[in-house]
Amino acid sequence: MRLACALRGAVMVSVLLAAWTAQADTLEGIVVRVVDGDTLWLRADAAGSGKFAKPIKLRLQGIDAPERCQAGGAQATAALSERVLHQRVQVHTRAKDDYQRTLGNLLLNGEDISEWMVLQGHAWSYHYRHSHGPYADQEQAARGARRGLFADAAAVEPRWFRRDHGPCD
Repeated sequence: MRLACALRGAVMVSVLLAAWTAQADTLEGIVVRVVDGDTLWLRADAAGSGKFAKPIKLRLQGIDAPERCQAGGAQATAALSERVLHQRVQVHTRAKDDYQRTLGNLLLNGEDISEWMVLQGHAWSYHYRHSHGPYADQEQAARGARRGLFADAAAVEPRWFRRDHGPCD
């Protein structure tokens, strides 16, 4: 029974990933504003025109950075800003979240910025149900090295912070 459930789950995940990947789109543009450690504004190139389209709000896929008003929030925002603000980047978009932000993977010169944020200890790998998220190995490495957030044993994941304190104003 357990094996059947596991196989059924694996098939469902494969189907969802295939559908998710099929919907992916690639954008290039300039990061014009960093909101916090996992959200920014991108001024994407307009399709083939050499001009820019209206800026889009992008939520980095696969990570959860501290809220601005949370311990570590200012450091996460500063780290992301220093790394990507005013830089030309590539984004593999996936979907929209509940707040209508575009979800995507941000690449700077081929480097996955979400992976970098977790490795530097500025964000958690986004946990979902029983999954430790796409950057679980990077989070483990940052924890082992006690980098950034992971140097503080009392650091609270943003989802628990939001549950207990609500959103930052």
